[in-house]
Amino acid sequence: MAVQQDLDLVEVAPLADPPVVRIMDYGKYKYEQAVRQREARKKQSNVVVKEMKMRPKIDRHDYETKKGHVVRFLHQGSKVKVTIMFRGRETVHPELGQKLLDQLSQDVIEIAKVDVPPKLDGRNMTMVLAPLKEAIMQRTPGVVAPPRQRRAQEPRQEETEPTTQDEDEADDTTARPIKVTRAEGG
Repeated sequence: MAVQQDLDLVEVAPLADPPVVRIMDYGKYKYEQAVRQREARKKQSNVVVKEMKMRPKIDRHDYETKKGHVVRFLHQGSKVKVTIMFRGRETVHPELGQKLLDQLSQDVIEIAKVDVPPKLDGRNMTMVLAPLKEAIMQRTPGVVAPPRQRRAQEPRQEETEPTTQDEDEADDTTARPIKVTRAEGG
């Protein structure tokens, strides 16, 4: 019957009693299954964890810079693991690291929630921040920050056109650029 319809006889449940078979185009079935798997992979989201490391004696400006990076990571939809590294005598005062992590969590409370509260692990204290859905939605999709531009360079002498000289004098001065060579050695 399957041969007459130019289809395949596919065994669906070999362990059933009696075994279950189906008449279908097996190549088309495999293709549709692959397409469904591809679509499922597109819809799944990857959780990216970025890490920001600090020291307990961080300066205010450095703290603000690192906080800016944390905010950018959260707006991108990434989780952020904040690590406070203690060295030497700093390990005696873990409350300084706790205070710093609490301050950071309060600064980003509008866009993130504390996923893993601060905990001391050897010489490091870590905390994980997860972005709120509203914070991810606020960024405009497809808009990329403009690249930083260098200072405008002054135009070279060959490129400028003289404005105060006569045309015959201008032809003499712009005909050939001045070449400067440096003699080395001696």
